[in-house]
Amino acid sequence: MSALHDCRDAFSRTLIELADHDERIVAVVNDSVGSSKLGDFSKRFPDRLINVGIAEQAMVGVAAGLAAGGRIPFVSAASCFLTARAMEQIKVDVAYSDHHVVLCGQSPGVAYGELGPTHHSPEDLAWLRTIPGLTVVVPADPAETAAAVRWAAAHDGPVFLRISRMGVPDVHAPNVTFTPGVATELHPGDDVAIIALGTTVAPSLEAARDLADEGIGARVLSIGTLSPIDRQAVVNAARQTRGIVTVEEAYRSGLGGAVAEIVTEEHPVPVRRIGLDGFAPTGSTHWLFKRSGIDPATIADVARHLVEEG
Repeated sequence: MSALHDCRDAFSRTLIELADHDERIVAVVNDSVGSSKLGDFSKRFPDRLINVGIAEQAMVGVAAGLAAGGRIPFVSAASCFLTARAMEQIKVDVAYSDHHVVLCGQSPGVAYGELGPTHHSPEDLAWLRTIPGLTVVVPADPAETAAAVRWAAAHDGPVFLRISRMGVPDVHAPNVTFTPGVATELHPGDDVAIIALGTTVAPSLEAARDLADEGIGARVLSIGTLSPIDRQAVVNAARQTRGIVTVEEAYRSGLGGAVAEIVTEEHPVPVRRIGLDGFAPTGSTHWLFKRSGIDPATIADVARHLVEEG
């Protein structure tokens, strides 16, 4: 098995590199310096890190004000608190006002594992993809995380970055270029398409390799941007395979909902959605993944049955 890496390390390292060359970059946190791995940033730029305490609504509002004043704020907090407590400010102060604010949802999905449903954020993708003008980015590994951070710093508009906590293997080239709205095909195949994002890309790739040993061609698409989604890549997958399996560390109305909408409108084919369903219980992240079917064996089984049914 490939070595596993924490995408937060790539996030914090890249942010420091950018801040070294651009004094407009600031970080805004809610007592989340440690969990965001921004300790080195705080030491390097003590006057460019604003800690508002446990006040997420104020945190987003402060960031919008900083953006209006010419700064580039990176708002970094656990996704469960950032998106649930400050949704109105995200919608109105950031997206509607079209401010260059980069919202960094740390430790999303079920990354907090044993802390339970209060700290899980399986609903964030479903919520955020409905907000007009907000680019929703879900990197799959450290290289894509670093590239997405660089892109977000240069993009003149609101962005949400979903940054995973659990270790993930490298699935992209070290010098990958992030382009919003463009999916990456990581494994070829014309029998079935597996569309995944973030932490679910690696198990989807493993499932595709196992299926290849059985003579089943599973195309794996890594969706780095949920909104805007690569609509053409989804349509091509629908037209060129027997059906689609979506995989996400979130409620199935996030990526699964977005793909199902496109397929229904453009080229109806069977769609099977893998993800969380209801409040996840307390348990390790690994156990919660397997319980939700986010493991290579289950993904391969769902894809195999879809091909057999077709």
